[in-house]
Amino acid sequence: MVLAGKLITELGIKTPADKFFKLFASELHEVQNLCERIHHTKIHHGEDWHHSDSIKHWTYVIDGEVHTCNESIEEVDDDNKKITYKLFGGDIDKYTVFKLILEVINKADGTAAVKWTIDYVKINEDVDTPNGWMDYLSKSTRDIDGHLLKGERVAL
Repeated sequence: MVLAGKLITELGIKTPADKFFKLFASELHEVQNLCERIHHTKIHHGEDWHHSDSIKHWTYVIDGEVHTCNESIEEVDDDNKKITYKLFGGDIDKYTVFKLILEVINKADGTAAVKWTIDYVKINEDVDTPNGWMDYLSKSTRDIDGHLLKGERVAL
């Protein structure tokens, strides 16, 4: 009986790595305006979107269904462009651990990639593996990349 798991996806992006990471590191409140699968987010507790003591409440769509959860930032590694989020409450309560890890990578060939990792522990074997999250993260990454590229073209 395996309750713990890890899902990983890596997606190439056209946006420079620093710009993509900056959105999550210092402009997280904007993500809801860039992704059609994120319906709403707000600060549930605390005053700052990027403080580890703050809790955000998210409403989003996975596999055609509306879901909710709370999120807090567990760790930020600016040097390696990596952020670890802890998700809990709402629909995440079927997992005792649910961590979402974002890494934005500068590739040797001058391109960039986004690596998403989900570390999870299910409360029991009847809980499904969170595979729908991979599609959600892939599509959201594409939405964000496209939006950031449009903004870059306008700035040129």
